[in-house]
Amino acid sequence: MNTSNFNWALIPSFLAALEHGSLMGAARATGMSQPTLGRHIAELEDQLKVILFERTGRGLQPTAQALELAEAANTMRDGAAQFSRMASGSGQTVRGRVRLSASQPVACFLLPPILARMRQALPDVVVELVVSNSVSNLLLREADLALRMVRPEQGSLVAKHIGQMALRACASQSYLQRKGTPLLPTDLLAHDLITGDRNTEIEDGFAALGFPANSLLHGLRTDDLIAHWAAVQAGLGVGFVSEHLIDSDPTVEAILPMIELPVLPIWLTVHRELRTSALMRAVFDFLADEVPLALAGPAKP
Repeated sequence: MNTSNFNWALIPSFLAALEHGSLMGAARATGMSQPTLGRHIAELEDQLKVILFERTGRGLQPTAQALELAEAANTMRDGAAQFSRMASGSGQTVRGRVRLSASQPVACFLLPPILARMRQALPDVVVELVVSNSVSNLLLREADLALRMVRPEQGSLVAKHIGQMALRACASQSYLQRKGTPLLPTDLLAHDLITGDRNTEIEDGFAALGFPANSLLHGLRTDDLIAHWAAVQAGLGVGFVSEHLIDSDPTVEAILPMIELPVLPIWLTVHRELRTSALMRAVFDFLADEVPLALAGPAKP
């Protein structure tokens, strides 16, 4: 292979397909279309002169060659992210406090490993983490930066779309062994569900399918997203959480892939005025690099 002509941009698509096991899952994680990802995989196979995946009815099955190349590909991806951060930082030392707002699941499960890496890369930066499911008002300086599931409308805010989180129905293996695995959406009517308390989004979704709230069985009702996930892990019933969170626990299984649940975009937002700060730019750029990598890669418990 002629490395001078090698297209390094194909590596993220290869890793996304490898880590998610299907073009659909990889598309959700990267924001690219399935046809684009398919072309990337085909082009990479052509350049390497190897078959990376066997196409099956259940998705993409990696070949032995793909598994051998995975470690090197991960090293390349991490190196590219580090190179980008070093180049954007221009060797300048940044220091200070940054107030970051994020929702419960993002703050408690997605961010901690990222913040641990940022602590090493930017040791003079102290993060003040605001954990809230409401949208912090950056205009009132409740936070300097925010990870949001909606794009802000205020013109004085700068927002960058850095990823997305797909929601899936799921249940613990202990629950499925006890109650059986639902194979069709209608099977959920015979299962305990973990839903909101005052938040009726899940019931509204069932109602749109023709199943009124009074036809549902409840294993637990809570508006607390951490309690929702803990209830799933404990086997209280079928819950609805992000794929990233499901992947973090091998005792929890995603079910009913035919149910189309919302895909939540992740926007990294900062006040336009603060974007010119070297401190804010360093943290903004670090998160913009690392959050998509964490979403695309295997999650850590």
